[in-house]
Amino acid sequence: MNKLSQTRTSVAMRTVPLATLCLAALLAGGCATSYTITPEMQARAASENPPPPKDEDFPAPGSATWRQGAFPNLEALRAMRTGMGKDQVRELLGFPHFSEGLAGVREWNYIFHFRTGAGPEYITCQYMVRFNADVLVNGTYWKGPGCADLLKPAPAAARPVAVIQPAPAPARTTTLGADGLFRFDGRSLADLLPDGRRKLDALASDIKASPSPVGAVRVTGHTDRLGSESYNQALSLARATTVRDYLVQAGVPAQSVQVQGRGESEPKVQCAQASRAALIDCLAPNRRVEIEVSTGR
Repeated sequence: MNKLSQTRTSVAMRTVPLATLCLAALLAGGCATSYTITPEMQARAASENPPPPKDEDFPAPGSATWRQGAFPNLEALRAMRTGMGKDQVRELLGFPHFSEGLAGVREWNYIFHFRTGAGPEYITCQYMVRFNADVLVNGTYWKGPGCADLLKPAPAAARPVAVIQPAPAPARTTTLGADGLFRFDGRSLADLLPDGRRKLDALASDIKASPSPVGAVRVTGHTDRLGSESYNQALSLARATTVRDYLVQAGVPAQSVQVQGRGESEPKVQCAQASRAALIDCLAPNRRVEIEVSTGR
């Protein structure tokens, strides 16, 4: 074989694969020729708004050249727009999955799969891209229930906004025995015993030094069951009022202090001693003044 024949054979061998590739491209969507896309061409493609295809206009999946289809990149699909050229579509989606023809191809079709969860399950949709006379995209279409909705961004999970309320600070209650606060049967400021005054001074200092603002100070007076019910009610209220007045004089805000008398209605102990002296001693826990302090938020 002479050198000229060898050269011709070598060239022919090199051109066969190229021709094969070109034929594959032709069968897929035609050989695209690069061209400049102008704004006027893009505007024309966007304004054409052709009628959408019917389901029967989509090719049968069994006639696809690439029957396996593809799992597309959702962001690439979301980037599809009218006015795009074939090279741009191919860059996003790859070659069409059907043999569309050899020349003047105005339609590309795809088979796309979408995962439905963490497992291997998926749904299959068909996707059609149509081109106008300028060979620019003038419409994209889906076949399959809910397929178009797959491109919508996933909504944020609708979770109720948990409003965390600060837990109310537990109220602290100080119980002072009435026998240590007042002289026998006493109820006024003049009847307060020295030890009782010291206890109330310490309580007032503690309230004023609280790191949280004081919400309310509730002073409740209690008595034992000796005496009439009406007498005990009046006595319990009078003692609670005296304690309130002392705390206010010691600097506790007057508007935060509330008073109430419960008389003999909330005993802590039950006693049945026959001796009056022993009975009075036994009933001592019932004779008391309770100061409940709660902090504000």
